[in-house]
Amino acid sequence: MEAIKIIRNILLSLFILLFASGLDITAQAQSDDEEPSLHVGGAVRYNMLLSTYESDIDANSSQFTFDTWRINILYDNPGGIGLNFEYRFYPTFGTHFIKQGWLEYNFSENVQGQLGATQVPFGNLQYNSHNWWFSLPYYVGLEDDHDMGFKLTKSTDNWQWDFAYFFQAEPEGPVGGSGSFGVGGSGRYSYDVVPNGNTPLTERNQFNVRGAYQLSNGEIGGSVQYGQLYNSAQDDFRGQYAAAIHADLNSGNFNIMPQFLYYSMDATNASGNEVSTAFMGAYGIPYQVSTDAWIATLGLAYSYDVEWGPVTNLNFYNDFSYMQNTVGEGTTTLADGTTLSLDDNFQSTIQNITGFLVSAGPVYTYFDIAQGVNQPWLTDSFGVGVGPGHEDLGIGDSEYNIRFNINVGFYF
Repeated sequence: MEAIKIIRNILLSLFILLFASGLDITAQAQSDDEEPSLHVGGAVRYNMLLSTYESDIDANSSQFTFDTWRINILYDNPGGIGLNFEYRFYPTFGTHFIKQGWLEYNFSENVQGQLGATQVPFGNLQYNSHNWWFSLPYYVGLEDDHDMGFKLTKSTDNWQWDFAYFFQAEPEGPVGGSGSFGVGGSGRYSYDVVPNGNTPLTERNQFNVRGAYQLSNGEIGGSVQYGQLYNSAQDDFRGQYAAAIHADLNSGNFNIMPQFLYYSMDATNASGNEVSTAFMGAYGIPYQVSTDAWIATLGLAYSYDVEWGPVTNLNFYNDFSYMQNTVGEGTTTLADGTTLSLDDNFQSTIQNITGFLVSAGPVYTYFDIAQGVNQPWLTDSFGVGVGPGHEDLGIGDSEYNIRFNINVGFYF
């Protein structure tokens, strides 16, 4: 805890030094045409899929589901405190939860503060992908993650800086249509470490620093993250960290997003012994994730404007992700108590999404061919892949699985 206090004091000092020159509260005086505004909106989405995984195609391989519906509230108050709030309902998974919810204040034209369930400033923002599936960092809590804390953003002609402190993960929603709200469970939008099995771990005291150099055609930058894993059985705090380099660049109608990241967790079980996986959860379903891995992603998209009745744009893309778990060879213990003897590291995970987005007024439709090897959602053995793979666990070969997915969303 002493180390956390030191780091917190250093970051607070950095906040003061970096932002003092930009804080000009008097600059926020409202003009006559800057009145507060309130917008209430949301979305309704449907999902159609056909999957071919390890087993043969049968009647359960195709589905047509009510994906989600959500409520958005945006209160814009120039010169005052604003609000950005989103709550989501997922009938298929029997859960609902806060996706984001923060208060914001503009200290000056180039300095903004946010307090509440706000996005973690890490990697390419807002997303590191173009498709409906995201990229592999999302499935280990490192893309479009939201946690409870505060964030300061400072923009200049050449840089955007984000500094944040998060006390804990965002609030949990009920799972399976019942349950109570709390922090630490898997009824949530973004993946976080959750207590499950023999590992009573939750996320605490996380610090983030992100810097991105602004170019005429995009940005290039780096991110670092350091936090704690709290073991409630041992009343013990251990560290976890991640670092990334990333870019988001445009050339004509093309967009390219490369990113390389590494993360590591010092995870322990209820007895205080180190484990090579931790449980992470979202949408009410936890699974095991490697405590040490690097991930490389590359997204490429081409946007093409059309005039086809209500259709105004087609966005073609391919998003590739590769994850190499770097848990060492030998005997290792998993978060669920399983002991494995490995000749090498956990098997790698591959994800590739090829598709296109059709924009037609308020309707956005994703047509995706999702392909994966040891991808936790693209398998009959849900959750296998971003920790031990199929062959590591002795449940079969690591096959190349495919899912054709259409997601139709009406946004208002």
